[in-house]
Amino acid sequence: MWLPPVIGGVLAIIFLLLALRANKRQRLVDNLPTSKTTGVFIGLVEVKGTAECAEPLISFLAERRCVQYSYSVEEHWSRTVVETYTDDKGNTRTRTRHESGWKSVASGDEMTPFYLKDDYGHLLIQPEGATLEPQSVFSVTCGPEDPLYYAKGPGWAVADSDHRRRFTEQAMELHVPLYILGQARERKDMVAAEIAADKNAPLYLISTRSEKEISRSFGWAFWGWHFLGLLLAVSGVFFQQARGAANGIAPGWLVLAGTLYILTASVGWVWMAYNSLVDLRQRVRQAWSLVEVQLKRRHDLIPNLVTTVTGLRDYENTLQTEVAALRNQLTATAPGVAGPDFSAVGKVMLAVAERYPELKAQPSFLNLQQNLADTETRIALARSYYNEIATQHNVRLEIIPDRFLAGLAKMQPQPLMAANDFERASVVVKFAE
Repeated sequence: MWLPPVIGGVLAIIFLLLALRANKRQRLVDNLPTSKTTGVFIGLVEVKGTAECAEPLISFLAERRCVQYSYSVEEHWSRTVVETYTDDKGNTRTRTRHESGWKSVASGDEMTPFYLKDDYGHLLIQPEGATLEPQSVFSVTCGPEDPLYYAKGPGWAVADSDHRRRFTEQAMELHVPLYILGQARERKDMVAAEIAADKNAPLYLISTRSEKEISRSFGWAFWGWHFLGLLLAVSGVFFQQARGAANGIAPGWLVLAGTLYILTASVGWVWMAYNSLVDLRQRVRQAWSLVEVQLKRRHDLIPNLVTTVTGLRDYENTLQTEVAALRNQLTATAPGVAGPDFSAVGKVMLAVAERYPELKAQPSFLNLQQNLADTETRIALARSYYNEIATQHNVRLEIIPDRFLAGLAKMQPQPLMAANDFERASVVVKFAE
């Protein structure tokens, strides 16, 4: 008697969990700022760029250069089935039924590590284990008279074949714009980052769709799963009453079932949204730690630069002022915390190099200057990442209904970091045309 509402309730809870997962992923996509390839550090990141590879794959059907493809060949079949059955009066009867469908006769896929390229550099991507969303690049249905039929398909036929085959292929072509959300880690072959599958990462997605399209699809999934969950919660009670109630269906039970689902969904959303805000706050703290890593790297470089410059034994005031400016950048504090702020020192080093040409002849100085310039670029990128995620954090604290949940966690807006004359150096990388 209670089987329909029990089944409906269990399915409603499953759909509720699917709805919350979709909303969690939508918030993750919306919360993560887009990093530049040269500004990617260890952790969950979002990047955008084009797919590049020195030795791209050639797709099986469309024969296009790509970094990933999958294809399928299906053959159509149909048959007429005569079956015997017994009707409700016990009489034996026969009936004819027509069946048809598509059966896969060949399929395959291939992928290769590739680079994501943007205006600032490139980043190695290991696609194995990712959720892939490629584009459709080939779709043809033909008969044996078409050379494609046997050139890309098997020489045999399925049972009851109509001798029609459907060839479809999806691929991520070379130079196609990609959106990637995944876990960045340090490469094993060099000191650089790569994005690869990680069992602890909440999502690893490589898509040819835009960020807005992905966010919108998660939003539609959120409301779609909720609608199905509410429908099943009410339907279970409806069928139970329809089978067992002699006096008809009581609307009050249907309203109660719907109300219980909505209350459960509300509690689940609060739990999910609260955890999402806490996660976002932790990402802001992580973003500042990325800046600190680069400041520490610069901290280790500056003493060597000071030693090299003062080795000129030139004690004029301008040089001493510039050396003092370098020394003052050995310490810095987070935004909003009392203490010295950091600023770019690249211009100081450029001025020193121009004023004292003999420095340009010293390999150690040139190497240190290049390392410092690279570090300045990384600081600028890390600062930009921090400001973007801190801005998203601050926006979340202001919009409804998140602002009410933020009070529970006693969250405060995060101050942004000033630019302080940091410049981003452009990186030119050459791949296959």
